[in-house]
Parts: sequence; structure tokens; C-alpha cells
Amino acid sequence: MLTYFDILQKRRSIRSFAPRAVEREKRELLLEAALRAPSSRGHMPWEFVVVEDPQLLQQLGHAKLHGSLFLASAPLAIVVAADPDKCDVWVEDLSIAAILIQLAATALELGSCWAQIRLRDHNESGYSANDYLADLLNLPGHYQVGSIIGVGYPAEDKPGHAREELDWDKLHADQFGVRLS
Repeated sequence: MLTYFDILQKRRSIRSFAPRAVEREKRELLLEAALRAPSSRGHMPWEFVVVEDPQLLQQLGHAKLHGSLFLASAPLAIVVAADPDKCDVWVEDLSIAAILIQLAATALELGSCWAQIRLRDHNESGYSANDYLADLLNLPGHYQVGSIIGVGYPAEDKPGHAREELDWDKLHADQFGVRLS
């Protein structure tokens, strides 16, 4: 079993998936991880749409102008949406839930990648990716999609980033600009 730090060290964005379904048990664990995410004041504004239908996955691959095509080849996608009326920090809550899905995927030897949806256009005419997904997935009109997580068995091998590659200059001691020793 991987430790938490093994998972952090191993996790990479995987955009190429083997043509193999994610087992029901693993899918359930991914969703449990999402539902266990902390949220501001426990409001849990999120909703998760689990997509396994190949035709819908193809359509998700065209959710935005750039950066979502990998979803078309994923055997599983989890649309992470929220009711903004439930919480003023729904964006943060969705982000926490999404990364927990990704960490759980790594722990389960699955690959995953996040497709940013919020504030993205579906097409050149300015039709939003959110509106496209609301129409496609029958989301209530006021709901907002933060991201879509594509999940599956990796068809590419990406080693984790080496410790030496991490940008240690991003760490500051007591005040910004004071290097942490």
C-alpha cells in the first residue's frame, strides 16, 4: 500500500488512458474520497456527475476550446459542480474535492487529469464551457462546473517529479522574500 507521501511523489497529470474500464469498486472509492472532502462550514456545495458513457465522454472532450480532448479517451470522468448559493467559497470547496479524487486515483494505481472548466469558453463565439455542460448533463441553470477529472488506467508512464526539481524558492521564512533554511 502506498503511503501518503508516495502518492504525492507519484501523482502526475495523465492524459492518455488504456482502453480498460475502471472497476466499480475503484470508482466507488474515488467517489467516497470526493464525499469525504472538507468544505467551508460543512456546507458541501458540490455535486458529482459520473460519466462512463462513451458518447458523453466524447462530448466532454469538446467541453472547452483547449485542454479537454483527453477526456474523450478516458473510461471515466467525474464532473465536479456546485450550487454557488450554498456557499460563498464553492470554488475552493470544489478544488479540494477534485484534488482528493486525483490523489485517490493515484493510490488506486489509476491516472487522472484535471480539465479546468470555470471561466473557460466552449467555442470561439463565447458560449461558455459551463453552459455547454449544463445543457449536455442537464445541470440546474445556476450550477457551476469547476472542473472535470478524467480517470483511467495510464497508457503513458510519467515518473513523479524528482525532489531536486521542486521549486524550493517558493518557500519563505516568516516574511515573503526571506529564504527558508
